[in-house]
Amino acid sequence: MFVSPKPQPHVAIRNWADAEKPREKMLQRGAAALTDTELLAILLHTGHKNKSALDLAREVLQLAHYNLPELGRISVRKLRKLRGMGIAKTVTVLAAMELARRRQASPIHKKTVIRAGSDAALFFKPILADLSCEAFYVMFLNQANKVLHYRCISTGGMTSTIVDTRIIFREALDAQACKLLLCHNHPSGSLRPSHADIRITQKIKEMGQLFDIDVLDHIIVSECGYCSLVEEGVI
Repeated sequence: MFVSPKPQPHVAIRNWADAEKPREKMLQRGAAALTDTELLAILLHTGHKNKSALDLAREVLQLAHYNLPELGRISVRKLRKLRGMGIAKTVTVLAAMELARRRQASPIHKKTVIRAGSDAALFFKPILADLSCEAFYVMFLNQANKVLHYRCISTGGMTSTIVDTRIIFREALDAQACKLLLCHNHPSGSLRPSHADIRITQKIKEMGQLFDIDVLDHIIVSECGYCSLVEEGVI
């Protein structure tokens, strides 16, 4: 999908034949007919000096090693290093990647009952798998396992995040939640729960007993998949 059209180099896209212009091509043939480079060029809209929007899009994809999941992890600072990637273009690219993540996560809103850890992983993986730092989320459910809402409780560094249990249970009581499902990511890609992961899970589970709130599971996600502490027999 990374094959680019072959117009003359450094010729403004507006001077290309209509059949080669990304926007016209999309209108005539549909989005599926465009390469990733062409789609990104449409988002960028313009290039910079002697390079077209397509040239700039190609440089952005090269920065991500032509890997869309990797593009979703690129920071503002890294994108801004490319000549021609100002604030507006950088924000546009990051916003598009976030929309893609939310689109992947959207099925959970139709399937509001969590029956297994895999249901929660299906929701959280698109949100968390691309993050370069750890983030800890809690899903709040009622007695029938219907999702009330979810929230990011904390974000941290590459290998850990600090979780304030008071925030979790204040939110749970406000939402009248009967059950919780915990989830965080491992930017390293490892799905093995750490001792800290197990300790915080046990702490939240024990605190939940005081409020008659059950902790259903703790899910760890990465780009490689997910791990359920219940399925692993850890809790």
